[in-house]
Amino acid sequence: MTLLPVLSSCRAVAEESQFVHIESPAISRYLDNNSQGEIPPLPLGPAPYHYFDNSAASAQWIFVLETVNHCFWPDEGFPRWGIRYRNVSLSGYWALAASLKRAMKEGISINLAETLVTLQRGTLGRIFRGTSEIPLLDERLANLRQVGQVLLQRFQGNFIHVLEEARGSAVDLVLLVAREFSSFNDTAIYHGETVYFFKRAQLLVQDLWSTFSGASWGDISRLEQLTAFADYKLPQVLRHLGIIRYEPELEERIRDLHHLQPGSPEEVEIRAATVWAVELLRNELERRSKRVTAVQLDNWLWHLGQEDTYRSFPYHRTRTIFY
Repeated sequence: MTLLPVLSSCRAVAEESQFVHIESPAISRYLDNNSQGEIPPLPLGPAPYHYFDNSAASAQWIFVLETVNHCFWPDEGFPRWGIRYRNVSLSGYWALAASLKRAMKEGISINLAETLVTLQRGTLGRIFRGTSEIPLLDERLANLRQVGQVLLQRFQGNFIHVLEEARGSAVDLVLLVAREFSSFNDTAIYHGETVYFFKRAQLLVQDLWSTFSGASWGDISRLEQLTAFADYKLPQVLRHLGIIRYEPELEERIRDLHHLQPGSPEEVEIRAATVWAVELLRNELERRSKRVTAVQLDNWLWHLGQEDTYRSFPYHRTRTIFY
């Protein structure tokens, strides 16, 4: 049976890490000292600001959403990108989703491969119009065009054929998307070895399952094989909880908002430690007779990270299309 290589490769990095360390005893201390009750189940049904009509069009829209779901933070001194949608101010992921939903309502079929492959920068700028220009606009444009091209050349122009080829397997779908669509091939080289993260490919699978409530285009098995989604927010939370620790030099660079290069040892170690720390947390909960998945923990930690308490430590800054 095929397995995702994410967990094993991240464990190898965590065990060799020089700049980022997992404090395993902190996991037990945190669980001993914090009565959290049950980790909440994953939400089912379309999320707020998703375009959803329970059809294949919605599945294709989610694929487009995850194609551009990365890197929202502004440079120091610049305004944060966001939009107003239905008299609500939104930023980050929710602004992204609302922008694409707004485009559909305005007659721009952003979920069609034919639209994506000929998409112009000005059109994408209008789709993401808001308080400022969305970061990495040109990279988002290139990713969408490439997705449209591959869909037309390899999958008859329809993401549904990607789902059909994966035969309902979460693992096969992640590997297929990462292999065929370069912007989802989220890997790095660390000490000569390939490290796999597949953040957006895994999130795509989870979003399909939850949006369609496990039925129709979300009828996906082996979800328990997915790992945490290595991004900015989770290491920020895990650091606040004392579960991961940075060497002083790296801590200072992150505190001073210095950028870490994509694929640098420091950045790879942060992401790998995030994935492996969540797995250790899952194992400890299971030892305490609380069975949860890594994705449930990811969702729980991500929502903790929206609270001001968990923002006392700045997150690391890396300009990348992968998260």
